[in-house]
This record gives sequence, C-alpha cells and structure tokens, in this order.
Amino acid sequence: MAAKLQDVIRKLRSQYGEPRPPKINHPLALILYENVGYLVDDQKREVAFAALKNQIGLEATDILATPVEKLVQITRQGGIHPQLRAARLKEIAQIVLNDFGGDLRRALRLPPAKALQQLKKFPSIGTPGAQKILLFTRTHPILALDSNGLRVMLRLGFGAERKSYSSSYASVQEAINEQLPLDYDFLITAHLLLRHHGKQICRSNNPLCPECPLKSVCRYYQNVH
Repeated sequence: MAAKLQDVIRKLRSQYGEPRPPKINHPLALILYENVGYLVDDQKREVAFAALKNQIGLEATDILATPVEKLVQITRQGGIHPQLRAARLKEIAQIVLNDFGGDLRRALRLPPAKALQQLKKFPSIGTPGAQKILLFTRTHPILALDSNGLRVMLRLGFGAERKSYSSSYASVQEAINEQLPLDYDFLITAHLLLRHHGKQICRSNNPLCPECPLKSVCRYYQNVH
C-alpha cells in the first residue's frame, strides 16, 4: 500500500482546509442534481438545479405535474441534450411514485447491498452515485468516490486500474475497506477532498505533481519522476 487513508486525508486537509459540507442531503434531490446537468462544471449544474428547485420543486409530484417544455427550459441551462434530461426527470419522478410510494427514503432503510440495487434503478446512477447518496444522507458509512477521487486513489496505489471503470472502482473499494472508520464526517470530508484534489492538482492530463502534498507517498509520482 502506498499510503494510509487517514494520512492522505490529513495532508489534503492541511493543503485545502476543511471543505464545506454538502448542500444537498435528500436522496431524491441528489438524483435530480446528477440528472439536471450533463458534462458541465459545478457552477452551471448548480444554476440548473436551483432553477428546478425554485421554479418547479423537488418532489416527484411537482415534476410529473410540470409540462415537459418547462423542464426543457431548465435542463437547457445544464448543458447538452436538454430534451433527454427533461425526460429523465419525468422518469425519475415516476420511479419514485411507482416503486417507492413517493418516498425514496424507504430504499435507504434497506441493507446496503439492497439499497444500492434500488438506487441504481434511476438514470445516471451507478454504483459510485448510489454510494454517494448513501453517504451524503448518512445512511451507510461508505467512501463514495467520483472519477476525480478514484483517479487520486489509484495513483496513490490503492487498488489497481483495470479494463473497466467499475472494476477499477471495485478494486479501490476493496483495498481501503479495512481502513474505513464508521465516521460520516470523516468519510464525507474524504470524498470532498479527494474530488477537489483530483480536479485541482491530480488532474487526468498534465497533473501538477511537483505541487502535490501527497507526492512522497504517491506511486504514480515515484514511477514517473
């Protein structure tokens, strides 16, 4: 193992400070947030999500009662394919009503594996997104990782990069499983700091390795430099 997770997060906290807690912690809102934008930065996604919240509402019944043309006006603020994403918002709302009786929190009360399975019924929600919902709603203590955080962990030497994204993700989860504390504050902080570090320094292209606070324990840096 190239590093210990607790040490990694301590160094990232020293570099970036304490991250702001997530603004969204309701399961349906988290799913809507993922789907209202596509291939856009956080700022544009937040603008589209705020428009959905303020103009339509975040309840499944609110979305189903809204003409699709109105939803397209909102999803257009969140990037390309606005018609497709407007249709997905309708689909999400229908799943909540049909499968969960209008209350998605019912899924959160299931054991972790079953909860993940239920959340993955929704468009654009794979294992990482479902784990993020369980983490941000403080339902199950899982270290969810987005693509930036996953890249950081792989470069540090946690797990191994494999042919498929899902296999790489699973390898990291397996590698860190015994290091995870049952502490939501730590796990949420870890998710946010790893994501931020992946965007700022440990980038996919042209990573800023000389500036990295983790370079002394980074397998990628040791192999490249």
